[in-house]
Amino acid sequence: MSKKKINKILVANRGEIAIRVMRTAKEMGIKTVAIFSDADINAPHVAYADEAVNVGPPASSDSYLNIKRIIDVCKELNVDAIHPGYGFLSENASFAKEVAANGITFIGPSAHAIEVMGDKLAAKNAVASYNIPMVPGVNHAVTEIEEATTIAKQIGYPVLIKASAGGGGKGMRVVENSEELPEQMQRAMSEAQSAFGDSSVFVEKYIGSPRHIEIQILGDQHGKTLYLFERECSIQRRHQKVIEEAPSPVVDDQMRKAMGEAAVDVAKACGYYGAGTVEFIVDENLDFFFLEMNTRLQVEHPVTEEITGIDLVKEQIYVAEGKALQMDQGDLKINGHSMEIRVYAENPRENFLPDTGTLHTYTTPQGPGVRVDDGYEQGLDIPIYYDPMIAKLTTHGANREQARLRMLRAIAEYEISGVQTTLDFCDFALKHEAFISGNFDTKFVDKFFKPEYLNSNDPQEEEIALALAAHLLNEQATGGKQANNGGKLSKWKLRAKQ
Repeated sequence: MSKKKINKILVANRGEIAIRVMRTAKEMGIKTVAIFSDADINAPHVAYADEAVNVGPPASSDSYLNIKRIIDVCKELNVDAIHPGYGFLSENASFAKEVAANGITFIGPSAHAIEVMGDKLAAKNAVASYNIPMVPGVNHAVTEIEEATTIAKQIGYPVLIKASAGGGGKGMRVVENSEELPEQMQRAMSEAQSAFGDSSVFVEKYIGSPRHIEIQILGDQHGKTLYLFERECSIQRRHQKVIEEAPSPVVDDQMRKAMGEAAVDVAKACGYYGAGTVEFIVDENLDFFFLEMNTRLQVEHPVTEEITGIDLVKEQIYVAEGKALQMDQGDLKINGHSMEIRVYAENPRENFLPDTGTLHTYTTPQGPGVRVDDGYEQGLDIPIYYDPMIAKLTTHGANREQARLRMLRAIAEYEISGVQTTLDFCDFALKHEAFISGNFDTKFVDKFFKPEYLNSNDPQEEEIALALAAHLLNEQATGGKQANNGGKLSKWKLRAKQ
């Protein structure tokens, strides 16, 4: 167990999460070291740190993933601890081992926990002895078509073939019937090998329109583990989240307790300490099933901080120092409601295709209940080498509706030009009846979104306007012989002509 006072932290990351970690460190009187690639020489996280070191060329494999270079920097600058943020090396067990081997504190869980939970099959086996709901399927790697066919027949189609070592939708295939299975399995295995260097897959029942709900957990090195309630993360594109909120609009106190206790058991199954997230899928009957565990700080952690008042990064640092958690489960309360949108440099009108360019205009929203976590400034370029997220916009309100309306106001205040962003998609989503009612799932984009809706304030208005435009064109083609209301156009027709 680590019982080492941390005086200097190197943040092995970039952008908004690097600044986020450094802000807490600064409040705690801890010095910070930033690393950066050639592409990030002018990035705000570089200027914010007490010290900054260039670790290589733009490609992440040559810079932010260069373990040897990062360790060398720590030794050169007498760094006590490394915070990995999320992404990059945050869930790399080898990195965690190397950090510890060099006498540096890793601000995160043990390498063992990362290893177990980083492999979906290993995670399933680890939690098997606990009473945790699991999606029907198998807990071992499948490599033969014949075995996959037998399993699929037993649990019933449709089934999901899923990469054991991966996430983000890679190595994942939905199979509707036995005829499709051989080809889809080969594709999943090939994609898993390319993406993760591991072709292992497993087969489980496919839940067609699930909700994605996750539980934030926090554990110390003395055996105490708490759950900090849930986050609703169902609005996604390409299996990646765009809008998150806490608490979920469909989780009641009884379900929250059951999910929270299940998440704590998952953490116990691998001896977890630090901040982590246990993800569940929830079906139409609100039955929940264990999906996976993320052994790091989540992108969407601000919504949990907003409803609990707990600084998760500060708690991570305390736990890494060997301190015991100073709170019990009964001390934790939900205060109001919080929402977060991810502001990506993507074009929602082109299937959320990543965009690059210069931020010619960049003005963030302000005011009560508004929080912006970002890593860019006006005039900077969005590089092609990394994740296209520009910022995270978070709001907090006394209730869900206040948080939603506050988010709409904040979106309207956010000014970005030079790149396409997901701001207008998020505005559309938050105004949609499915979101307002809370009646949505991970198929929200497929069910309710069309790119052309972003050209209108109202999807129904857009459809009516298009129909009336076609009607006007037809009138012109027929020489205007149809009645035209005395030469006057209704407001709908006027909008169609504009």
